[in-house]
Amino acid sequence: MSYVAAEARQELLEAIAQAIDEIAVALAALGGAYDLLDERTADTLEEQLFRPTQLAYGRAKRTYAGFAERHGLPIREFEPASSGLPSQGVKGFVEGAGEAAGQADSTLATLQDSMMPVEVGDAELRAGLAEVRTLLGHLPGRSRQLIRTLGR
Repeated sequence: MSYVAAEARQELLEAIAQAIDEIAVALAALGGAYDLLDERTADTLEEQLFRPTQLAYGRAKRTYAGFAERHGLPIREFEPASSGLPSQGVKGFVEGAGEAAGQADSTLATLQDSMMPVEVGDAELRAGLAEVRTLLGHLPGRSRQLIRTLGR
């Protein structure tokens, strides 16, 4: 494998790791919001936001690990993010989660647009990234929708 190919694979892996870290921030924020909500609204948050974010997180980590293993690259461990202070309130948590999910989606979109996943010739990687983006795509809008319904 050429140095350029190895460097490109490592760069690609680092971009995926950045997106995983951003998804972890969204998960932590949603967990913080959940703890402050009434049962009905918490169930809505879990169904509309937390579950898809958790699925995206798991799929992104599997995509990362699979790519690293297939190409003999080192795998890093991902730590849970901090939810932040409860004083930011439900709105702050949910807004933060939506922003983090949007940033993760943007990171992956930039990666896909770079054509790097195509250039490395890894179909499993491309499929994993597409699935994560599908799961993340609706989260910023759903976050805004939940915020609009708070307090009603």
